[in-house]
Amino acid sequence: MSLNIGVISAGGWGTALASHLALKGYKTDIWAREPEVIESINAVHENRLFLPGVKLTETLHAVSEIKDAVVGKDLVVFSTPSQHIRKSFVETAPMLSPETNIVIASKGIENSTLKMMYEIAEEILPEELHKNIFAISGPTFAKEVAMKMPTCAVVAGKNSEKLNEIQDIFNSSYMRIYRSSDIKGVELGGALKNIYAIAVGILDGMKLGKNTQAALITRSIYEMARLVMALGGDQLTLSGLSGIGDLVLTCTGDLSRNRQVGIRLGQGEKLKAILDSMVMVAEGVPTTASVHDLAAKIGVEMPIAEALYDVLFNDVDIKESVPRLMSRSLKDEFRSYEAAK
Repeated sequence: MSLNIGVISAGGWGTALASHLALKGYKTDIWAREPEVIESINAVHENRLFLPGVKLTETLHAVSEIKDAVVGKDLVVFSTPSQHIRKSFVETAPMLSPETNIVIASKGIENSTLKMMYEIAEEILPEELHKNIFAISGPTFAKEVAMKMPTCAVVAGKNSEKLNEIQDIFNSSYMRIYRSSDIKGVELGGALKNIYAIAVGILDGMKLGKNTQAALITRSIYEMARLVMALGGDQLTLSGLSGIGDLVLTCTGDLSRNRQVGIRLGQGEKLKAILDSMVMVAEGVPTTASVHDLAAKIGVEMPIAEALYDVLFNDVDIKESVPRLMSRSLKDEFRSYEAAK
């Protein structure tokens, strides 16, 4: 299959996906805002700013004009940080053809509107393009994908006829792709797991042990399920790659930026200093604010996310948060998600 593909935003994940698609033989252009990233990708086949030390496919081409990654493309991948993806959709909407497939690789919930990424796309893009909107998610550290380590991910979308096509485009000998019709559940799983990765990192930074971390990860699944079901997603989705798979990876893997933020918080560093020192975005921080507001709006109790929100945004002492969670009223472990309080 001969395809022209564009990728918007050359962060680590966008770069890894672009290199993967170029390796499959697709003509792939990636748009980068930073001149040094464009130079690095085109001259030495490495993104030295966002994915240092990883050799990229030599046929991958970086461009400085966003139109060069959009106009005439059969498929465009959006990997813009979640709080900026609206701008990317607004800028590219006039350039997209009705036949262009759109795959969202960003993970988050917009702070101002509490919308998921595909909902923002549906709001901004012409209605004729809505059937072409898909999302990709799962336990996928960018560095490991770019290094061709065996990986599984899931693509989701409402258009069942085209979903198989998207699945085939991304699938390869080292990246196995599954499909799902639950784009809402897939996107929520990918966004929510970043919150709990920060929380688990905090426990690690506080040296509270593996028992504590395992308990938090397990109870996080319940919180995720409550929100997903309240918003009309499928609980079963969370048992898959975009749920438990991504949650476990992000909570336990050393390459997780969100986990590293948590570790540093647990060791006593201040959030602003941590974020100022990072090259890439830790999506769990803004997503925590979105989930706090969303849960309050629809009446879903999420005690772990609420405790993390207070630590990040209300300057609550981390040492107070764990006893607060441990002293909540006792419950049956397997009460229905809808009734859980």
